[in-house]
Amino acid sequence: MKKIIAILLSFFLFSFAMSEEQPLVVGMELSYPPFETTDIDGNPTGFSVDLAEELGKYLNRPVKIENMSYSGLIPSLISKKIDIILSSMTITDEREKAINFSVPYAKSYLTLLVSNKSGIQKPIDLNTKGKKIAVRGGTTAHLVAREYFPNAEVLVFDKETTAVLEVSQGKVDAFVYDPLSIYRNWQNYKSTTTPLFDQFQPRIEYWGIGYRKQDKELGKKIDEFITNFKADGGLDRLADKYLSEEKKAFEEQGIPFFIN
Repeated sequence: MKKIIAILLSFFLFSFAMSEEQPLVVGMELSYPPFETTDIDGNPTGFSVDLAEELGKYLNRPVKIENMSYSGLIPSLISKKIDIILSSMTITDEREKAINFSVPYAKSYLTLLVSNKSGIQKPIDLNTKGKKIAVRGGTTAHLVAREYFPNAEVLVFDKETTAVLEVSQGKVDAFVYDPLSIYRNWQNYKSTTTPLFDQFQPRIEYWGIGYRKQDKELGKKIDEFITNFKADGGLDRLADKYLSEEKKAFEEQGIPFFIN
């Protein structure tokens, strides 16, 4: 009997060790610098990549980044092609019908990058027939643009860079996205665009890590990690590493920064 117990115990310990060594497969769309992007060698890099690596250390699991389209992240999570989503994803009621989210690790809101040819002085000016708004498909900006600017034409683009280029060339009046992205894109097109940091959307949006509804134990550990990492200054360190210029600019203009 003792021998059988010893064998069972050894098997349990082996299985537990194997589960701890299983890669944590993280879904991201690597086209959203400085959060999720690639370096000159094509390797994943950015705020979210570092955050995923820190989570992997906390869980004692190696991290594997899976690059995929933003619209494919939730279906891939549900079908178990990935273990979690860590891709600057906003927590929404609609998304929570399909998956669970961690406690928030960041906050944001939506604002505008407008063409200097548009004549737009304030967000409400966009809600006019004939005005064109660029959004990225599958983002909350897509839904919010239709809600707040029903009289304008909303044009959906797969890539942020394409949408911004349309605004820069004056083909579209405005691009709706978060302030950090608006600021960065404005830096590239200062002569043709203007950022409007007015918070036309009254509610704040929160970013979280997505996981399957049945993975409650994993979700609990992710919440513990975020809480501890934030309390230890980890989120601030990542912000200083990847967003120091933006953080300074936002503080000077009194704009709420994305880290709580």
